[in-house]
Amino acid sequence: MINLARLVSEKRAEQGLKRHVIAALRTIFDPELPVNIYDLGLIYALDVEADGRVDIRMTLTTPAAPVAQTFPAQVEQTVAEVTRRVQRPCRNRLGPALDQSRMTEAARLELGLV
Repeated sequence: MINLARLVSEKRAEQGLKRHVIAALRTIFDPELPVNIYDLGLIYALDVEADGRVDIRMTLTTPAAPVAQTFPAQVEQTVAEVTRRVQRPCRNRLGPALDQSRMTEAARLELGLV
């Protein structure tokens, strides 16, 4: 039998954790741009499980970005601080090139693209 109260509670926990993960990701900035990586659209998928596992699919501003070697680890460290999980809480996967359609309106305004 399905425990509806438990399912609702787990969903709320996932949503709350996701909000905290997004807030943490917004503290990481591309060193060449005045916009955080979440609003910039570098994070193109974010899945958070109730048990704290996080799956992030991200990209870089360019394939040859100077932070290509450090960003995934920085993202993982930042997310680990939020989820309080020590053993690889974040599975980063680099994906397609940056696309302006994934940027928030605030990011496009900051970059003069609107």
